[in-house]
This record gives sequence, C-alpha cells and structure tokens, in this order.
Amino acid sequence: MNYYSLNKEAPNTSFKEAVIKGIAPDKGLYFPESIAPLPASFFENIDNLSYEAIAFEAIKQFVSPDIPEDVLKTIIAETLSFDFPVVNINDKVSALELFHGPTMAFKDVGARFMARCLGYFNQNNTEEVTVLVATSGDTGGAVANGFLGVKGVKVVILYPSGKVSDIQEKQLTTLKQNITALEVDGVFDDCQAMVKRAFLDEELTSKMQLTSANSINVARWLPQMFYFFFAYKQLHKTHKNIVFSVPSGNFGNICAGMMAQQLGLPIHHFVAANNENNVVTEYLSTKLYEPKPSVQTISNAMDVGNPSNFIRIQEIYKNNFETLKSNLSSYSFSDDETRVALKELYNEFKYIADPHGAVGYLGCKSYLKNNDNAHCVFLETAHPTKFLNVVEEIIPEQIELPSQIEAVMDQEKTAIPIAHYDELKAVLLNTLS
Repeated sequence: MNYYSLNKEAPNTSFKEAVIKGIAPDKGLYFPESIAPLPASFFENIDNLSYEAIAFEAIKQFVSPDIPEDVLKTIIAETLSFDFPVVNINDKVSALELFHGPTMAFKDVGARFMARCLGYFNQNNTEEVTVLVATSGDTGGAVANGFLGVKGVKVVILYPSGKVSDIQEKQLTTLKQNITALEVDGVFDDCQAMVKRAFLDEELTSKMQLTSANSINVARWLPQMFYFFFAYKQLHKTHKNIVFSVPSGNFGNICAGMMAQQLGLPIHHFVAANNENNVVTEYLSTKLYEPKPSVQTISNAMDVGNPSNFIRIQEIYKNNFETLKSNLSSYSFSDDETRVALKELYNEFKYIADPHGAVGYLGCKSYLKNNDNAHCVFLETAHPTKFLNVVEEIIPEQIELPSQIEAVMDQEKTAIPIAHYDELKAVLLNTLS
C-alpha cells in the first residue's frame, strides 16, 4: 500500500516511510491510495473469528508489503492483550469500553501498534528516531507506555500545564528512560502548533528523524478501526442499524470508524459528540468550517479547536458535504450537561462513566430522539478514575483505583517547563547528544 499527502504536493510513499515521517513534506496528512472492501464472507463468518484474526484482516492491506504477515500477527497479538467489552445500558444504548489497557484509555491500541511497527522498522537502523507528540490528555500516557524502552526510539511529549488530570499527568511524567515530558504554559493547541512547527524546521529535520505519535500518524490512526469491528461482532445478532456515538476531539477515532465502514462494516450512522469545542457541529449546521481557539472543559481530551483528522474525513467522502452529512451527525454539550449525564447514567443504570463517555452518551440520546429504529453505541474512551476530581463530585461512592492507576500515583513527576518554541527546539537538539 502506498500513501499520498492530502495536500497533493508531495511524492507518494510506502507505509514504512509514512510511519517514520509522520507528516508529509508538504505538511499534509498521509492517506492510503486505495481501500479494498473485505469480502462478504468475512462478515458472514465474523462470529467464528478471534479479535486478532479480525484485526489482521482489517489492517493487512494498509501495511503490506512493509510488514510481513507473520510479523503483523505478532504485532497485533501484543497490541490486543486486553478486552473490549460492550456493556448494555438499555434496549437502545450500549457502551463500548475501550479502557482496559495499560493506561486505561482507548489510545493504548494505536500507541502499542505504532510502537511495535516503528520498533520493527528500526531494528537494524543505527540512527535514532524521535517521536514528538502533543497531548490533550490520554495520548501522552498511551504513547509513553507504548514506546517505553523501544530500541532506537526517543519520545518527547508536550502537554498543557494544569489542563490534564492528575492521573493523566502522572502517566506521562513518571516513566523516564527514553521518555521526556514537556509541561507547556498554554493550551493543547499551543502544544500542537509547536509540534507542527518542529516538523517544518529544517535545522531540526536535517539533524534528526522526527515522527509523530498523534493520530496524524497512519500507524496510530488506522488500528482504531478494530474497535468498531469488535463491537459489531458483539451486537450484530441482537441489534440492527448500529450507530456509533464517538466523543470527538482530534477526530482520529471516528475517522477510523469511517474507514471500517469503507471496508464494508455495516455501520448505519456516526455521531460526533463534541463538548464546547464544536467546530464540526457548527460546520454540519452552517457549511462553514472555522477552527477557533480551544476552550477548557471537564472532558479535556476533546479540547481541540482545530481537529487535524477532519481533512481525512472529508477525503473519505470526496469533499461532498451532503454525502458526509448523510452519514455523520454532530451535537455539542456543555460541562453542565455532561455532569447531568454522568449522574443519569449512575442513578438510572448503575453505570459509572468518565466525562468523555458521558458526552458520547448524550450524543446517543440526541440522535435517538429522531431515529428510534437504531441502536446507539457510545465509546467509553477512558476509565472514570482518570477523572476522579470530576466523577467523585457526582457519584456518591468511592471508586476503587485499578492497579494500572495505583502503579503511578506515588511516582515522582519529572517534566521540563517550557513556554515557547525555541525552548522545545533546545530540548530536541539536546537529545542528540
């Protein structure tokens, strides 16, 4: 499989080079040249397939021939070492839990898959690769954990000071080894802007190989397709017209779901559930796509004012607004509405969600008001204990800390404070020595 830049001004390249570069030389995101739907027999036999077999069939065309099939099967087996249960909420709504991995966030799958791909590509390389990533919350911990100790790879993570939860901060600042955390005086968009600037800085790129582990990287983005296949396998016998409500920030997860649909997965519709960072909700209402500064909310991983992956979604739908709108609805919710949803899920269904899952639940409710023939699955993207300060104000019971969280709580934070791009550049140049 070859990949092209969505800016259409860079040479096409292989999966390997797309992973290593992260972003194309013309600043565009990479996108696969073709998408071949899976055969009907795959879906007819999905009940007889393991998660590993499903994932292998879903992604092999996108990584071939750069990763041999036996290596790919090993990468998938190591990536999918935990469960992805669908939990029934009521007869119209289910929750797909994506927080059973090592950092208790949905990004574990993409980070682990990409780390293993990069490790494979770098196994005989004498030059180090530096993974540079901005995080609004869960990406940092997942990337830090996924790449910890990977040979020939250094990781530099930028996160906005005071705008991630305490546990999220612990997960990305306590591992050390080949992981460096930078605490940025600003918001996520400032972190992301610095990362993008670094990729375009020839003084840096002439001296070091930079790549990104945000969902702009094809190896971080594409494995998120797996979730939608796994949910379909669990639900298709009992529910028709399956709709996914995805808490959406940088739009990589929902975009991966749309890729699963392109492969033939019978998804009825998508809902992009936004917090007050509602660029896409506004776009679907007005046809005007107007990025704006991010607003801080209690669902902080979605505090993105200029979602990078939306251009990929537009590419999937050939930039046809009406085709996109027929397959995607979007709703925006306030922090107050999110708190009410957390309380409702607990009081009515005894389900403890995190703030992002609560926004997804609200997306289901909004969609079902006018589409009661569907079954809506919201993605529960992080364990509620990652947001204890929010959840415990609402839920009248103490939530037991999982072992993954307890393991980092008493660890010492190590982070370098920065405020400007020149400081990031200095850190990166220092990693060369």
